[in-house]
Amino acid sequence: YELVITLTSSVPGALGLLLRKLAYPWLLGSVGRNVVFGQGVVLRHPRKIRIGDGTVVDDLVVLDAKGTSNSGISIGRKVFLGRGTILSCKNGDIVLDDDVNIGFHSEIFSGSTVRVGRHGLFAAYTYLVGGGHEFGQDGVPVIEQERSSKGIALAENVWLGAGAKVLDGVRIGKDVVVGAG
Repeated sequence: YELVITLTSSVPGALGLLLRKLAYPWLLGSVGRNVVFGQGVVLRHPRKIRIGDGTVVDDLVVLDAKGTSNSGISIGRKVFLGRGTILSCKNGDIVLDDDVNIGFHSEIFSGSTVRVGRHGLFAAYTYLVGGGHEFGQDGVPVIEQERSSKGIALAENVWLGAGAKVLDGVRIGKDVVVGAG
């Protein structure tokens, strides 16, 4: 892992794209054909990351599939992950169906399951936060209290405007537009 990342992660231009295309499949759980990896992509727990054909992982994306009892991150075909996007599991799973487009600097966090249906379109700076902390115990810091997660489910063809935030437990149906902010 260290050798592959050191030799390929920061190489610019066409050479870097080619090196990552050839090397990253050695690290990941599975990688389809014609997947593009930008510069500075961070892969944590790479064996629990699966990526479908024709997907683009732009520069500075973080894919973190951490957890002891989860499946990790599953990305469908022809998905676009914009620059600076973070997909982060905390014993949860993230599933992006085919043709999802995630705008720049967005974040998806999962403490259980976050699923985005086909043709999901997210503008920049969108956040899906599938989990949180309990806070009912007086005198106990929130960070030390139990974590909870109901998950998030977005059906097909959901469009989230710039800066939209989807919190834990939310379900959004098919063909829905959520305005900016």
